[in-house]
Amino acid sequence: MGIEITSWDPEKLVGTMPVEGNRQPYGLLHGGASAVLAETLGSVAAAMHAAPERIALGLELACTHHRAGRAGLVTGVCMPLHRGKTTATFEIVISDEDGHRLCTAKLTCILRERPPGDPK
Repeated sequence: MGIEITSWDPEKLVGTMPVEGNRQPYGLLHGGASAVLAETLGSVAAAMHAAPERIALGLELACTHHRAGRAGLVTGVCMPLHRGKTTATFEIVISDEDGHRLCTAKLTCILRERPPGDPK
């Protein structure tokens, strides 16, 4: 997928992904690739919130695709909407290099205690 996280701030996690290699048959950025970028960023943000006592597991992902990515890098910006003890929800906005919004996603993760014997 080529995802690279470029900023690890708990208030704003940012990552990029190339369009090349993540296209659907019509040559456009695959919507599933946008979903993978969104879930990756949201899951990392949820794990940062949950650690070290708990782990984050994806519960629900919703994506709205506004326009097609065609080339270059897309950037996802993940911002918290809710960070509680048992759930965390994040909005992830994916844009192209010109700043056009391609996708808006919302990820909710459930936060669980670490399984016994799980390394921290």
